[in-house]
Amino acid sequence: MSTVTQTAVQKPPKSGKAQSPADPKRIVIGAVSLVLVGWFIGNGFLALAYYPEWFAFGVPVLDKIIQALLAMVLGIGGAVLFFYCMNVFVQGLPGRLGQFLMPYAWILPGYFTIGLLLLYPTIQTVNYSFANEDSTAYVAPFYKNFQEVLSSDEFIRTIGNNVLWLLIVPATTVVIGLLVAVLADRLAPKGEAVSKSLMFMPMAISFVGASTIWGFIYDYQSGDTQIGLLNAIVTSFGGEAQSWLTIDRFALNSMLLMVIVVWLQVGYAMVLLSTAIKGVPDDTLEAARIDGATEVKIFFQIVIPQMKGTIITVFVTVFIMVMKIFDIVYVMTNGNFKTNVIANLFFQELFVQRNAGKASAIVVILLVAVIPVLIYQVRHFKREESER
Repeated sequence: MSTVTQTAVQKPPKSGKAQSPADPKRIVIGAVSLVLVGWFIGNGFLALAYYPEWFAFGVPVLDKIIQALLAMVLGIGGAVLFFYCMNVFVQGLPGRLGQFLMPYAWILPGYFTIGLLLLYPTIQTVNYSFANEDSTAYVAPFYKNFQEVLSSDEFIRTIGNNVLWLLIVPATTVVIGLLVAVLADRLAPKGEAVSKSLMFMPMAISFVGASTIWGFIYDYQSGDTQIGLLNAIVTSFGGEAQSWLTIDRFALNSMLLMVIVVWLQVGYAMVLLSTAIKGVPDDTLEAARIDGATEVKIFFQIVIPQMKGTIITVFVTVFIMVMKIFDIVYVMTNGNFKTNVIANLFFQELFVQRNAGKASAIVVILLVAVIPVLIYQVRHFKREESER
């Protein structure tokens, strides 16, 4: 007779680590440290801003350097200390809650800073767009500022200039950047590096600095002697010197300003597009050549489609930048001679006409115009990520 042994069936242990209990000591230390660090950082920057004499040693240049270094140490060191205290606080929470909050503990300060520096001013600007000149009372009807702006001949002309910028600058930048990227890609490695460095160099120059440089190129002097490069070339061929930035026929002066932006942005476009070109698989190109495709056909039917995402990214980035163009117009013409753009018109309304209400309305109109482009760019990025 066989004996049947019965074994107790045990349930398998639950997977995962056991939930760690809360650590009140860590929670208290972390919370108090966060408050103290935040207070210290905030008051430190306020002291640097409003009481710079506390950090002065009587030498103006040295004082500025010391204050800048203190601001860097306070900002970087304060951020490290703040996140360390945040980490201590979150680690003191019960296991699951701490694990859940840990990512947000690192992200939320950034979102808070963005909200403080971007979202709050945006809300205030929208609010001021319904107010009077000094923002002390709301206008009646509430859309009065928008009505005055949209019915202004200067605003309509300015919109036309902005549209012209948008039609010319992004497309020209992409085309020239793509051309330079293709040509540089065919050079030897050393030649490619040198040519790309030279093309990218203008990116290191600010818009104001570039405006100063091109101001000398476009400079006009009455008389025979011309110091402007463009007029020197024209007169050397027997032509007559021109005050180029005052010629508004066919929007010539605006186009001369656009040249500066294209010069600055071509290097950026070239770098991204060159990377995209190198990302096209060599096997695909070789297969096309074996099939008898010409280089032109390969470029337009194989290379361009595969770098379409990068082309759109460059185009949209330059497009958004051009919608907000200000520095070059302000420095070169200050919007005179029919070269005004929306951002410069806002500046004139706020700082020359002293009309905060209309200036805010102009900014809101510009914001509304930019939002659809931003939405498209975000969707484009998401689509690219999903296709990878």
